[in-house]
Formats: sequence, structure tokens, C-alpha cells
Amino acid sequence: MIELVHKIRGCLALATGLFIVGGMAQAAGNDLPAAIDLRAEAAQAAQQGGPLVILYTRRDCKYCETVKRDYLKPLATQPRHRDKLLVRQINQDSDQALVDFRGETTTHARFATGEKIKLVPVVAFYGPNGRRLADPIVGARLPDFYPSYLETAIEQSTAALKAKPPAH
Repeated sequence: MIELVHKIRGCLALATGLFIVGGMAQAAGNDLPAAIDLRAEAAQAAQQGGPLVILYTRRDCKYCETVKRDYLKPLATQPRHRDKLLVRQINQDSDQALVDFRGETTTHARFATGEKIKLVPVVAFYGPNGRRLADPIVGARLPDFYPSYLETAIEQSTAALKAKPPAH
């Protein structure tokens, strides 16, 4: 009897482990490419004629998952945007290495803190040198209007890239 109990526990542990790994794979499958080198990524996006779109997120944020799945992943595959935009993800709760807009090494968490990101999701639009090109979209907002918020911010960002940067 004891041997049967141990076998059942072993099967339950295996099943639980597979469930957790499967769930992690599903969540990871919904992730956008992680930001690695913001300076290079923003330069590449600008060269393509569009902004670097950054989603600030956290692992435990269900609204972030909705924004990724329903808006940003489809946006990155739309013919009129896929060759113009770069969409990346910065994880507010991650120590993953990141090169910032000045070329300095930091982490996703430190960079998000430096950008004053407190609540997520936040979708921000950057040009070369880390210049914000449009107001960020904070929160999940109303689902019926979210695509138009994105379109407006992308149009503003693209226009700001074409305009001369302000003189300092």
C-alpha cells in the first residue's frame, strides 16, 4: 500500500510539473522579443521609418498578457507595420541585462525604474537616443478603443521621426 501511495505521489508530482512547464511555455509563447540593446533597436526602427515600441510588463500582469496577445503581436505582423516598427518587451521584474539608449549596461528592472514605470502595462514609443515620440499608453484602457490609441501613437511617432529634432 505504501508503495502505491509513493507511485501516486510521483505521478501527481510529474503531472503538476508538466502542467507548470506547459503553462510557462504558453506564457513565454505570448511574449514579445525582449529588448536587448535599446540604442541599436531604436536606430534600426528609425531607419525603417518607425518607432521602437516598448511594452513594459511584469510576469504577474494579466492585462499585459492581453495587450501583448490582442494588440501588439498582431500589430507586429500587419503588413503596413511589420517592416516599419520594432516591438520589444521590457520586464519590470527582471534582472535581464539590457543596453540602454546611451550604450550603458543596465537591467530591465533598473531601466524601467529609471523611466518611472510604476504600473504596467505601459506601451512607449521611442526614437533614436531614447527620445519619446508620443505619449505612452498607460494601462489596458477600453478594448474597443485600444487599436485606435496604438494607431494614433504610431502616426505621431512616425511624424516626429520625420520632423527635425528640437535644438538644445
